[in-house]
Amino acid sequence: MKNNHFQGKLTGLIALSLLLISLGTILGSSGMNWNFSHTDPAILFDIRLPRSLGAFFAGALLGLAGGIAQSLFRNPLADPYLLGSASGALLGVAGILCFGYLGSTWLEMIGLNGGAFIGALFGVLASLLLAGGYQSSLRLLLSGVVISVILGAANSLFTFIRPDLFQSIQSFMLGNTTLLSWSGVEIMAIALVLCLLVTLIISPVLDALSLGENTARTLGLPLDQLRLVLIGILALATGCAVAQTGLIAFVGLAAPHLVRKFSGGRQRVQLVFSCLGGGILLLTSDLIARTLFAPIEIPVGLVTAVLGGLYLLILLRRTSLGGRP
Repeated sequence: MKNNHFQGKLTGLIALSLLLISLGTILGSSGMNWNFSHTDPAILFDIRLPRSLGAFFAGALLGLAGGIAQSLFRNPLADPYLLGSASGALLGVAGILCFGYLGSTWLEMIGLNGGAFIGALFGVLASLLLAGGYQSSLRLLLSGVVISVILGAANSLFTFIRPDLFQSIQSFMLGNTTLLSWSGVEIMAIALVLCLLVTLIISPVLDALSLGENTARTLGLPLDQLRLVLIGILALATGCAVAQTGLIAFVGLAAPHLVRKFSGGRQRVQLVFSCLGGGILLLTSDLIARTLFAPIEIPVGLVTAVLGGLYLLILLRRTSLGGRP
């Protein structure tokens, strides 16, 4: 009975995902166009389709990272940006923009996407170093907050040095799906498959941690090593998504909550549904961003912030201060 329920929900989420991707392919700045014979194939297959697929994969990566963060730290308000990855990614982009005029070959090879990815990994590694390891979840979270503040100050310094770059950095901070290409889609698809497979294999450690640290250790699982692997997956998924779309708020935080009631408390199911939920949320937001004030597009991060913020306000309103519904 439970398997049938799971398969039904999974089929529904996959069908909704395919519907939204199809909708994103036929939906342009002037509205829907069902007459494909009068539409340039390059617009459909080189612009709209990779943008829709890329938005879905980026949302799926953030949803997976959010599900891992909330389960790993046993905190329903944890999101993928907790460990300094967001500030690190922004620092990487700001650094490339700030010093790109020097004409360095290695800076040109890295590019903005590479800079964002390296910055996100640097933020997570700095948080691990400051926390003295990964044994204490609370200390790691606090270290992530400290590193985010420090890297945020560094970003402000770059803006002060090069005020002409403020608009470019601001665009990255608000999130952007308009520049997604097939190469970005391929990178995110590979990262998603890799991160999801590894996470599903070691998902029992998340089930064990949900029972408490001491109880989990009595089960004989190598918690410290598996926790480090999960942190690495969290950084990889977040870094890949941020490198392609910029800082998109609330997707990693809200997606696991949206699908939690479907999982029945099983971490493996929760992670799969968080992926699909994140992809659906970001792709829906992207469709709204490109059509709400068409032909003018608004940053997709603004839409996710409004939708995610409203959902969380409703969720908090339904929940008492003691955490009971």
